[in-house]
Amino acid sequence: MTLDHVVVIGASLAGLRACESMRQEGFEGRITLVGGERELPYDRPPLSKKVLTGEWEPDRIRLRKPDEFASLGLDLRLGVRATSLHPDVQRLTLADGSELSYDGLVIATGASPRRLPGQPVLDGVVELRTMADSLALRDRIADGTARVVVIGAGFIGLEVAASARQKGCSVTVLEGASAPLVRGLGTEMGVAAASVQSRHGVDLRCGVQVVGIEGDGTRVTGVRLGSDEVVPCDVVVVGVGVAPATDWLADSGLSLRDGVVCDATLFTGMPGVYAAGDCARWPNGVFAGHDDAEMRVEHWTNAAEQGAMAGRNLVATARGEEATPYEAVPFFWSDQFESRIQFVGRVHGGDDVQVVAGALDGPFVALYGWEGRLRGVLGVSMPRLVMPFRALVAAKASWDDALNKARELTA
Repeated sequence: MTLDHVVVIGASLAGLRACESMRQEGFEGRITLVGGERELPYDRPPLSKKVLTGEWEPDRIRLRKPDEFASLGLDLRLGVRATSLHPDVQRLTLADGSELSYDGLVIATGASPRRLPGQPVLDGVVELRTMADSLALRDRIADGTARVVVIGAGFIGLEVAASARQKGCSVTVLEGASAPLVRGLGTEMGVAAASVQSRHGVDLRCGVQVVGIEGDGTRVTGVRLGSDEVVPCDVVVVGVGVAPATDWLADSGLSLRDGVVCDATLFTGMPGVYAAGDCARWPNGVFAGHDDAEMRVEHWTNAAEQGAMAGRNLVATARGEEATPYEAVPFFWSDQFESRIQFVGRVHGGDDVQVVAGALDGPFVALYGWEGRLRGVLGVSMPRLVMPFRALVAAKASWDDALNKARELTA
């Protein structure tokens, strides 16, 4: 196909990596990068940690310095969102009413925070996804006097809790599930990994029902639980997960199922259209044969690697070359107080879990297996022992091989 103009929707990590990889592959045509925020692409993980605590200023998390963008030769369209896609005529519409025609398109719109049913509009009720969100929350907790309630004990919620506690705030975390980090780590390991919170004075409550957020008509004053207790607060951070930002694609004809459905090469099935990052769902060959091989991954490493692959495959197919399947082992990390939590692979549910180094009341490493095969590795403050297992997961190593590797590393 002729490839003169590529549009990338999403000016964050996946979108930027797509632009970079296309240039690295020798594409000299026009690239338009569209982003809903007015900011140049920046790194999101520090928003809940070092930016939130004030240790870092926003300029430190830019993915490229402003003058470095000149080398990519991008047409930047920032502060405007895409509102509709018409792949039959290879055109999309932006929120300002303008239209863009394309030969190639990379969809990297990421995800948006989920909201609670009936969530009120009150001063002090916030979510954390953007730089603006982080800076606004930073102002609220800066003097250490705020009473903070975090709804949701996932990684973002617990990172926010840790940051607010480090500033001196009183912090309560409310979670409906029976344990923190259940989705990412499972029940037992989630409890162990999150135990650092209570050691630092965070009131972590699991198995509780939030029935409402209350206020005085202007500001938030508390969170009401199913027990009718009201937890008083000045700030409520709603951290109940994210949803792929695909609403603008509802009438596009693309297959949408908790994300943009792609094939193994990140191709959407529409001519010239690829997807990457938090909004992409694809069959990951690393987990072929398992019932969750089709996945959507919301982690930094995936966004970076997948964005680069989408851009590379778009250019390759335009040349008539074969596209490369994207096969990757998910990897994420979370810094909370003095603990660094790392996970390689994917939790299935009902996994065999075995601690192979350390103990659950301190630093440790645990292996996750399912149907006789290594599927994941969790490390808490033991980074040296975690990363060697990424290659084993990629190689579809057996459970016995994984245990042997653990014995070798800990000998």
